[in-house]
Amino acid sequence: MKASEIKKGNVVEHDNKVYQVRDIERSSPQGRGGNVTYRFSMYSVPGGQKLDLSLRAEDELREVELSRRQASYSYREGDTFVFMDMEDYTQYMLDASALGDSAGFIIEGMETCYVQLIEDQPVAVQLPATVTLTVVDTAPEMKGATATKRPKPAKLETGIEIQVPEYIVNGSRILVSTVTGEYSGRE
Repeated sequence: MKASEIKKGNVVEHDNKVYQVRDIERSSPQGRGGNVTYRFSMYSVPGGQKLDLSLRAEDELREVELSRRQASYSYREGDTFVFMDMEDYTQYMLDASALGDSAGFIIEGMETCYVQLIEDQPVAVQLPATVTLTVVDTAPEMKGATATKRPKPAKLETGIEIQVPEYIVNGSRILVSTVTGEYSGRE
């Protein structure tokens, strides 16, 4: 597939790695004989490592077939997370290293995620934009500190630690962005 034909969301292979295209910038030089170039912002599947790549319009990238299956999180066995296909009950096993930061947002009963497959092999998981997690350890609220907006660290049920507003206490159910990893409200 020529660089000029690639669209956002396409999954391509580059240097024997698989990437999903998130953004494309097209630049055409002023003057004659200049080549149109395409700058791609891509993220590796799995892993989510960012790569910026510039190509000429006629440069080729191989498109990879990536399929998505709606799945629910079943259980964790050591470093392996097991998801079950909502339609045909196939079990998909993904290593914590393949999930990267996403592993800290996966909780029991999570049903609205998608397992991404390349050639029927699970390579990554796509989570909902926000998840609800319980605060298990944070400093108590300071009396009279309501006017200050200083965040404080809080440990969540999955083991990750994020910054939360001072009024959040142990046992609070909070919304966390799976994109930024930041606090985004109370349930």
